[in-house]
Amino acid sequence: MNNLELYLNHFGLQSRPFSLTPDPDYLYWTPAHTRAWTLMEYGLLTCAPITLLTGEVGAGKTTLLRHFLNSADPLLRIGLVANAHGTRGELMQWVLQALGLEIDPGEGYVAQFDRLQQFLISEYAAGRRVVLVFDEAQNLTRESLEELRMLTNINSGSDELMQLVLAGQPELRDIVRRPDMAQFAQRVAVSFHLGPMSAEEIRAYIAHRVCVAGGKPDLFSDAAVALIYRMTDGVPRLVNQLAELSLLYAFGGAEEQVSENSVQSVLDDGVFFGAGSSPRLVSTAEERDAGIGKRAE
Repeated sequence: MNNLELYLNHFGLQSRPFSLTPDPDYLYWTPAHTRAWTLMEYGLLTCAPITLLTGEVGAGKTTLLRHFLNSADPLLRIGLVANAHGTRGELMQWVLQALGLEIDPGEGYVAQFDRLQQFLISEYAAGRRVVLVFDEAQNLTRESLEELRMLTNINSGSDELMQLVLAGQPELRDIVRRPDMAQFAQRVAVSFHLGPMSAEEIRAYIAHRVCVAGGKPDLFSDAAVALIYRMTDGVPRLVNQLAELSLLYAFGGAEEQVSENSVQSVLDDGVFFGAGSSPRLVSTAEERDAGIGKRAE
């Protein structure tokens, strides 16, 4: 039996509950995530040209997108672009590749655009709708966003032939709000911003992930959960990092429940690098001693 199996068996787990890889099986539906999902579905049902989903790093955007991909209607033809960048011509190649179309390096932009248009028309004729999903869309340039807006102008009468779902960090929302992006903003029919979770949501979130992994909901003590919340500001990815490390420390100390002391040991040893990644967190040792992770005003 290897160390991972010993670690899992010690806590009665079947899998790691706090992996950093987005996994829709572990998705915890806070009211905010439910509203975001409802608006995404609304955007698709109403053929919204552009749906915008933003949130802080680790807020759960990619997990929601993965859930969308796994549960999408079979009549939707979905293309996913995980991290697009580059020039206008390179963007078109990302689009073609995401939709499963061949890329000819010697083919010009006009020919590529025409091929995309013919593909969209054929999908429409077959009763299928095309949705292009961009994750980490804050990395797109203004020119690339404008090019995507132009793609939403491809239509058949009053029907949109392609819809866009853009997910990204808060700066994406700031880019779209710029005066020179007014035309793009007018095509955004649905928009939602995912913020951090509350203390009670984090408590339920941790218990949920532990249960999905096969463990008991009270694996983390109330005091441990409270400290994890204070030191992560309710950002799910940071919660996963700190909770995983705390489990390892509890395992090393032969604890059956993760205590506040295990979490504090992780913080004191400086192995949790996420503590300083949110501007609203106070993470120095002196401030922790005085108020254990009070939020900065």
